[in-house]
Amino acid sequence: MEGSGRVCDHPDCGEPGEFRAPPPEGAGSHDGPPRFRWFCLDHVRAFNAGYNFFEGMSADEIHRAQSPTAGWERETRAFARGGNGDQPPRWADFSDPLDAIGARFRRTVAPERSDGKPLSGEDRRSLDVLGLAADADRPALRKRYSELVRKYHPDRNGGDRSHEDRLTKVIAAYQQLRQAPAFA
Repeated sequence: MEGSGRVCDHPDCGEPGEFRAPPPEGAGSHDGPPRFRWFCLDHVRAFNAGYNFFEGMSADEIHRAQSPTAGWERETRAFARGGNGDQPPRWADFSDPLDAIGARFRRTVAPERSDGKPLSGEDRRSLDVLGLAADADRPALRKRYSELVRKYHPDRNGGDRSHEDRLTKVIAAYQQLRQAPAFA
């Protein structure tokens, strides 16, 4: 980076080191990740031209690595243990990665309402603005809207105009939900 004071890590080069490259094999310390090398444009081009991802692989290993679905058959480590949190789909259960992603989408966007009516993303955002649960019904919507208007409207809260932005959001959320299929 210009002005960062870095000099190209290539021997006998005094150009600014603007481009990051991986550290040499085996480099690094036990107290953190290895330090990147920084090269000038000419030397990073030379480095990239000499890089071969498939070096040391057999023909079968190269063929498997180049497969369009390479890596999808392996399950990655879980981020949430013991059933806590959002559990991803088991990739091994799907032959097509898009099916797995679609299954996760269907699971996270599935109706959360007892009446089975689906909520759009806009419906969910509006419910958040009003502080309502996903299974709220039309009377609960009206009641909450009335409470928030009384709380934020300057005519009802002693002339305090500091909540006008919040009031505008509440009104917009109510208008959107009032016309949403889930509240029809």
